[in-house]
This record gives sequence, structure tokens and C-alpha cells, in this order.
Amino acid sequence: MNQRNFEKLSRELQAKHVKYMLASYVDIHGVSKSKFVPISHLAEMMQGSELCTGAALDGVPQDVSDEEVSPHPDPQSVLILPWRPDVAWFASDLYCEGMSFEACSRTIFKRVLAQASDMGYQFNFGIEPEFFLLNQTGESEFIPIGPRDSLAKPAYDVRSTLDSFELLEEIVMKLNGLGYDVYSFDHEDGNGQFEIDFRYFDGLTMADRFVFFRLLLQETAHQHGYFASFMPKPFSDRAGSGAHYNMSLADRNSGKNLFECDDDPRGCSLSEIGYCFIGGILKHLPALCAVVSPTVNSYKRLIKEGSMSGFTWAPVFACFGNNNRTNSLRVPLGGGRVELRAADISSNPYLGGAMVLAAGLEGIRDQLDPGLPHTDNMYLKSDEELNQLGVSYLPRSLEQAIDAFEKDPLSRQVMGDLMFRTYVDFKRGEWEEYHNHVSDWEVNRYLKFFWRSCAKKPQDLRTQAVRSSIWRGISDGSACFPDPRPVEFCENQCDSHADVLHGHTSQQCSHHWQGKRSG
Repeated sequence: MNQRNFEKLSRELQAKHVKYMLASYVDIHGVSKSKFVPISHLAEMMQGSELCTGAALDGVPQDVSDEEVSPHPDPQSVLILPWRPDVAWFASDLYCEGMSFEACSRTIFKRVLAQASDMGYQFNFGIEPEFFLLNQTGESEFIPIGPRDSLAKPAYDVRSTLDSFELLEEIVMKLNGLGYDVYSFDHEDGNGQFEIDFRYFDGLTMADRFVFFRLLLQETAHQHGYFASFMPKPFSDRAGSGAHYNMSLADRNSGKNLFECDDDPRGCSLSEIGYCFIGGILKHLPALCAVVSPTVNSYKRLIKEGSMSGFTWAPVFACFGNNNRTNSLRVPLGGGRVELRAADISSNPYLGGAMVLAAGLEGIRDQLDPGLPHTDNMYLKSDEELNQLGVSYLPRSLEQAIDAFEKDPLSRQVMGDLMFRTYVDFKRGEWEEYHNHVSDWEVNRYLKFFWRSCAKKPQDLRTQAVRSSIWRGISDGSACFPDPRPVEFCENQCDSHADVLHGHTSQQCSHHWQGKRSG
């Protein structure tokens, strides 16, 4: 842009009563960061006048002694904050020392998008965000904002949605005012969990708008005294929040969807280019998980059971299928696109988009055939059946995902040396911090584990004794030790807690214990 363009943009924004601007860039998590700049300094800001210390942010790899990074805004990305209409937001690329900053998330995605363009493709990208709207009622107590949102199976429930409708409608109206074109929203499978679906965009615009979407949700919920959670699995007995990536490639010149096919012999209405795209993603899927499911908590979501409504709807296996949600990759009804279900709401859309697109393009270049689609319920397959099908599990933890990411050459190719090393080190540190933390679950289970095994009444120990170790009290009451002899409780089920605690042996009190020696 030249000075004349800057002046025109400034006039347009001031006519809309904009006073301040944000040259937004993201940290490693995909969270918007910026300084606030008065509109009178638009020309300087557009040319990178604002300097920021990358060392102050997560995953912006700089030392405190390095020259600062400077965001260069993309004028085509401008959005005016609906909740604060005197502020305009721009998605920006980071520069350092006058050159493009290698480790900028948005720049990394643009490099892969350029590869697609060189191959004659435009990447069309849609993200389906799921999230929780919650109210904090105590220091560690969080409840849905809807007063009646308590069903065991709340998915698509009209009543629960209507209870939260005022906030949801406000969010939808704000999104539509910015051209998101919301076509549906609904209650998902967790209490307080919702999904808002809007139209797809080109890859870069979708990533920009996803970053802004999370900001808009957080701020709008905050104005009502609530908060939006983008934690992948906030409740152990409820489904987690995905952000499924829906993808297709179009001809760069004509815009024709190259994934569409009317006579697909595999029955998914997907072209051979689309299948090769799937083949590339499947090849690199363990490594991709580290980016599209980027947190420790992400892997609590990637389980097949654990929701009060039954299955979790989350992918578990590295496989693809037709309109079948038990696969990590599926071809939705109608074909013409591919959905990656492993991606969750906490992902950085620039890094996730870059890795997934690069994998898909490799599949096209190398003609990687993914085979036939899986049409059965993969959740019901035994390990033996999965082995026969050649289907493996996704990584079960962030540690496994980072191991796969580090070993896969694609990761360094896409990220570049600096961001590759930064991402691995940051995520390994996150895993180590989690691994070293002693959780409430561990304390509740183990702190009094041996004491409780002795102190419970005989009827409470009945199942434990049958299923696992057999315990015999010691008469001084100081401890209990495993007894290799099988026992059975007397049918009288005496309530004398002290007798059990102080430990009658089978010889001392046959009323409580009937020992049976094996030899």
C-alpha cells in the first residue's frame, strides 16, 4: 500500500467512528496479541512501526536481547470489534530486522498456501468450533449458563438452547454483521456446550477469522458475566470440544472444486485428488495430532467412551471413512470435501492449517492411495480386528504426539528450523510440567489407599477382596498386610468396625473371617 491507500483506509475507518487499531499477531497458541494504536498513526502502523518483545510471549522464539518483532497488518483482513466499535482489528505478519520473521505462525501458513498455489490449487478451509459457555459460581465451581441445562443427553436440546439463547443470538448477530454467514448453531453433547457453524473461506481468511471468532466469543460472554471455554475436555464425563477441519482444493483460476466427483467407485463422491489428499494426511496423522490437538488436555478428548450419553464422538483411530464419525477423517454426506475430526478448539489455526495442508499436498504429489473407506462403527472393533485392517491408534498423550512430530521430516519442512525446535521444546515442557504435577485424582486414590483398605467394614471390602488382594488384620492395629490365602466373609456381616481395624485373624475370630489354606 502507498500513502494514498493509507489515507483512504483511514478515512473509511474514521467514517465508521474507529479511533484505535490493533495490529494483531498470535503466540504459539493462536491467541491474538497487539498494541493499541490511535487512528491518526495508521500509516506508520501499516508499515510496521509497532515493536513488540517476542521473549515476553509463549512460543515467539526470541531472546530478551534480540531486536523486537514488528507486526505488518494485512489491510484485507480488517474487522471492527462489534462490542467495541471504535476499535479495528487487523491480522498481521511478523517481521524482524526488516525481514519476514521465520517463526511467525501466519507466515508459516502462507508459505504452504503458496506451495498449493504453485500446484494450481486454492485451499478452501472451514472450521466447526465447539465451545462451552459457563458461569463461575465459586472458586472452582463452573456451571452451564442455562438454568435447566442438566440433561444426560443434551445434544440438540431445544429447551437448553433457549435458556442460553440471548447470549447465543447476540454472538450470531455479531458474527453475521462481519460477514461470517452463520448457517446453524446448536447445543452439543456436553452441558453448556454449543457449536456455531459458518461458511468456509480461503485458507488464510479462515484462520484469521477463527482467531477473531474466539476473541469475539470471550469478550461477548464476559460482558454478560460468563466466560467461553476453549478447553478441549473440561469435564471428564462429557464430550470434548472439537474444531473439525473441513477442507477442499479448488482450481486456482476457475474456482472449481477439485474434490467433487459424481461417479466415485468408492462411494464417497470424492475425486482421486481428494483421496490422495487423505492419503497424505493419514501418513502424517500422528505428527499432525501434536498441532491440531496441541494440549495435554486434548488427549482426554480423544477417547471413544467416557461421556454420559455413551460414545464421545471423538476420533481414536488413524483411519478414514465415508459419512462415519468413528473415523479420524471422513467424507461428509454429499462428498466434495474432507473432514479432519482430530482437530480441537484449542488449536492454532495457522500452524494446524499449514501442517494438514502440507500433508495433503504431499499425498497428491506422491499419489498416496488411502485404500477403501471404513464404513463400520470403528469403536466396536477389537484390537485384533484393527490389526487385520492395518488401523492404528492415534497418539494417546501429548508426549506420544510430540515424539511423532519430532520424528516426522514434514514437521521441520513446514515449520522451519526455528519454530520446529521452539514447538517441540515448548510442548515437551508442557508435558513434563503436567507429568510432574500431583493431581487430585492421585491424592484421592492413593493418599489413604492402604489405610482405607483396612478401615472399611467387611461388607465394603467384599468386592475388593474378591477382585484383588486379600487383607488380614494384625492384632496390634498398626498396619495391614496382604495375605496370600483366599478368604470369604461371614454371612452375618458384623458391623464391628474396631474388630476389623484391629485385625482378627481367621484363627482368632471365625465369625469375621473364614480362612482357607491351600495346603
